[in-house]
Amino acid sequence: MRASARTPPLYFASLRRAYLERTTTPSAVIDAVLSAIAADPTEGIWIQRQEADVLRAEARSLEARFAPDALPPLYGVPFGVKDSIDVAGVATTVACPDFARVASASAPVVDRLRAAGALYVGKTNLDQFATGLVGVRSPYGIPPNPFDPRYVTGGSSSGSAAAVARGHVAFALATDTAGSGRVPAAFNNVVGLKPSRGLLSTTGLVPACRSIDCMTVVSLTCSDARTVAAAATAFDPADPFSRRDATGYPWWSTALRRDVRVAVPRSEDLVFADPAARRAFERACEKLEGLGFAAEPVDVRPFFEAGDLLYGGPWIAERFAAFEPFLEAHPGSVLPVIATILADGARPRAADAFRAIHRLAELKRAIEPMWKRCAALVVPTAPAHPTIADALADPLAQNARLGRYTTFGNLLDLAGVAVPSGFREDGLPAGVSFLGPWGSDALLLDLASAFHTAAGVPLGATDWPLPAEDEAPRPLPLEHVVIAVVGAHLSGQPLNGQLVDRGAHLVRATRTAPLYRLFALAGTHPSKPGLLRVDDGGASIEVETWAMPVTAVGSFMAGVGPPLSIGTVELEDGSRVLGFLCEAYAAAGAADITVYGGWRAYLRAK
Repeated sequence: MRASARTPPLYFASLRRAYLERTTTPSAVIDAVLSAIAADPTEGIWIQRQEADVLRAEARSLEARFAPDALPPLYGVPFGVKDSIDVAGVATTVACPDFARVASASAPVVDRLRAAGALYVGKTNLDQFATGLVGVRSPYGIPPNPFDPRYVTGGSSSGSAAAVARGHVAFALATDTAGSGRVPAAFNNVVGLKPSRGLLSTTGLVPACRSIDCMTVVSLTCSDARTVAAAATAFDPADPFSRRDATGYPWWSTALRRDVRVAVPRSEDLVFADPAARRAFERACEKLEGLGFAAEPVDVRPFFEAGDLLYGGPWIAERFAAFEPFLEAHPGSVLPVIATILADGARPRAADAFRAIHRLAELKRAIEPMWKRCAALVVPTAPAHPTIADALADPLAQNARLGRYTTFGNLLDLAGVAVPSGFREDGLPAGVSFLGPWGSDALLLDLASAFHTAAGVPLGATDWPLPAEDEAPRPLPLEHVVIAVVGAHLSGQPLNGQLVDRGAHLVRATRTAPLYRLFALAGTHPSKPGLLRVDDGGASIEVETWAMPVTAVGSFMAGVGPPLSIGTVELEDGSRVLGFLCEAYAAAGAADITVYGGWRAYLRAK
């Protein structure tokens, strides 16, 4: 069932613009979400949902706490959480009722998302113990594909992708060890971001393979995924796999260059179990080259060999180790196919593990030269799209086949974005994945976003069109300071790089309250204006507001020299932010240029 026509578009640009323009409220959005879920009683999507009264109360609390000019990045955005991730006071089942335990605390990532204004709707279904790529291995039901109910949604994050695609929530928190966040994204026509490992804390996640598990984001657009990841990213000292690099991680990159070289698999290395999937990937490659990106065929056999180590090698023992005590205590509580897979983890020896570790290091070294030539590798997200009947009849083979282009991602320490590429002849969605070395997340999102725009498909299984990236102001980062700039730091001016280099980004162009005079300061290099607040005769002056990570503000302010200073600037909407001001003595002998209304207009007039 497609999303109800009454449901407002849930992509972030739509929601944020509506909130800024005060044409809707989080309470109204939650009412629409609850109505959409009630109108779409498809089984297998949700395991648990927040009580409607509690959810409405949280929405009202948001409205009371935040002014329209200071909205946090995820203000009023409804989201779901895969039921292998803890939410305080809610049972974490991992799709196994006997395993269920009520979490005493939420995963730090969940806490950060809620602190950023997101509204938790409920827990989504998954393949039991997050073991599977098909989405049919759960006692809580099998969610049918929204485009053809005979086909799988993919897994293990089946409910997360289904909830986003059907318009139940704007995004969902998921996980990805072997492709669990990417395969269901492809099968549901949505975006699946698998960040560089260690950026998003895995504390509060029931592990699958703890050393390579990754929190992921399923969303309607790449821009939405980026905003969620930026809010969720933080170093977590309680997580031994968390990276200190997460602090201040640059989720927004510079403008994407069209001379970027992208690696594609050689035709002889491509494996498909479905002719329609092959044709869809061929069209995707044509689309990529049509965008002007240079495609370089590469040997991807080292990637495939690394991927074979995940389930065909000793890493299956890590999955067995995570659940061995439960399996011994509750031998009849696990689905037979899951029990078979986990039992295989008792087979590898320590010697096998070390041989695999050594081989994996060799494979990483073998592909290093490719990253020097190519910014990313693009692959089909899945080689086929099986039916539910096929997945149930031959569970092991179908599942193994689906991971051909995903299982190597975390073992090789790659970042990845699965993005829709269009529809096959049979009406099923197809997708590709952009992969790159650790730390390439921002570039991969840029590539995937450009590709998604070219694909021109609607969002998920809704009728909502793909929005323009600049449809709404970019949300503020979670820990930030807003600074108003008036002259040489404006976009395109000589000192703007001092903002960009510190990870700041433009919030909006606006004007001051009519309380200021603007002066052209003599003897400044580069030329600078001075903004001075006055008691009488003030005017409204053009400024830009920029959001800067709080950790960078000190070094920026230290570089501000007299006669300029950083003080409080009042904007035309009555809000107050930090901003550039001028000391009165410097204005006394300077040319008054207030009549121009801003520094750029003055420069144009000159």
